[in-house]
Amino acid sequence: MNGIGLILAIVLALALIACVFALVFVVRKSPRTAAQVGTAETAGLQAGAASQRQLDEAVRQADQIRARAESDAATIMGQAEAAAEQVAQGRRDVEDEIRAVKEEIRQLRGDLERRETRLAEREERTDQEARRIDQRSADLERLRQDLDARGKELNRLDDERREILERVAGLTAEQAKAELVASIENQAKREAALIVRDIENEARADGQRRARKIVTLAIQRVASEQTSESVVSVLHLPGDEMKGRIIGREGRNIRAFETVTGVNLIIDDTPEAVLLSCFDPVRREVGRLTLERLVLDGRIHPQRIEEAYERSKAEIEQLCVKAGEDALVDLGITDLHPELTNLLGRLRYRTSYGQNVLKHLVESAHIAGMMASELGMDPVLLKRCTVLHDIGKALTHEVQGSHALIGAEIARRYGEPDDVVHAIEAHHNEVEVRTVEAVLTQAADAISGGRPGARRESLEAYIKRLERLEQIALAQEGVEKVFAMQAGREIRVMVKPADIDDIQAQVIARDVAKQVEDELTYPGQIRVTVIRESRAIEFAR
Repeated sequence: MNGIGLILAIVLALALIACVFALVFVVRKSPRTAAQVGTAETAGLQAGAASQRQLDEAVRQADQIRARAESDAATIMGQAEAAAEQVAQGRRDVEDEIRAVKEEIRQLRGDLERRETRLAEREERTDQEARRIDQRSADLERLRQDLDARGKELNRLDDERREILERVAGLTAEQAKAELVASIENQAKREAALIVRDIENEARADGQRRARKIVTLAIQRVASEQTSESVVSVLHLPGDEMKGRIIGREGRNIRAFETVTGVNLIIDDTPEAVLLSCFDPVRREVGRLTLERLVLDGRIHPQRIEEAYERSKAEIEQLCVKAGEDALVDLGITDLHPELTNLLGRLRYRTSYGQNVLKHLVESAHIAGMMASELGMDPVLLKRCTVLHDIGKALTHEVQGSHALIGAEIARRYGEPDDVVHAIEAHHNEVEVRTVEAVLTQAADAISGGRPGARRESLEAYIKRLERLEQIALAQEGVEKVFAMQAGREIRVMVKPADIDDIQAQVIARDVAKQVEDELTYPGQIRVTVIRESRAIEFAR
């Protein structure tokens, strides 16, 4: 429709142009008579100019209209040609699409024919397989029938054979089976028991041999001092007249010294010497250093005692920190909490049976590291467990309880690993041992404390203390047996269940503990365990 409209517009424009040209030509070429010319000459002269102007204007307008018409016609012709080209292109595209669709239909028809052919072939093969399966089913059915017949025959023959065997053996099949199973089972148990016994004996012998080798190597590689330290500090004086100055007027200096330091000052007939006694070794060392400063200065009075005490206390604290750091450097441990390092240094002034506790910890750590290396374990972890196993002794004067449990709680508070905490709390069997690290910690502790010259207590004194512990417990009414265990750290009392009830057992435990506290001197604490066991025995006749 757009193409037809454009063609009509072009035709109308051409007609209009032709009319304009005809009008101009008629006006220019029309004849004039002489009369008219004569008559109208005057009027023509007047109207000539106007007519000429009108004619020129008309010609100009006609030229403009013709130019616009030509321009519009050119534009319309261009649009018509573009539209015709678009129509032709659209027709070609449609024809191409039609050809593509026809080609696709042809290909689909070919694919469909090929698929139909394959389906027909597959159906033919399926029919053949079905015929073969039916044939095999029939053959299998015949075989099953034959097997059933043969099975029945075999069952009949087996029954006859069993009846013959039962008549000959005098036993039924179930009885014979039970006897055979019992015989094989007893034989297997006997052989298994022999194998287990041989394996246990071999493992025990090998374990003892390897343990003895590891412990011996660790002991041979340790070189430690064999001197023992005293629990009482002795301070030598330049002269006996210094004792009077220490006592002061009416004893005010000695009272001030004991009040400030918390250390008992013993002044006896020993020439040029005084004794300092205190249950806390750190406090005793502070008191000794304080008295030494006062003696060197010569000015002894209460104010001077307080000044010397503060200076000595600060110096001892620095020495404790340095002692702990030196011990850790010796062991190669660098990430210990500062508070644990300070507590470790305080053990420099603590002794156990005359053995310096800090030296004991360092020695035990070296032994544990050697044994760990022999066993293929981490020596640093074992050194950490062992150097901290007696850390609770630094606070046993301030906190009630076993030093093992106190030390475990301190280590747990300052972020030590669970293996280290367990090794600390279990090194005296107060907690059941669950790890190899705890066992090696116990072994290293025993080696360091049991080597010759490590502790001052003699074997005779040790035996007397154990005998006295047992005597105290046996003196109680209703006690049957007493055992002193763990190097005298625990007493187990067996009472007669018929004479002692549960409440009386608690009373016996408290009485024994009280008497031990009053009569004996010992480090740490001693556990008293009273065991009351009831047994009911009858005889079947």
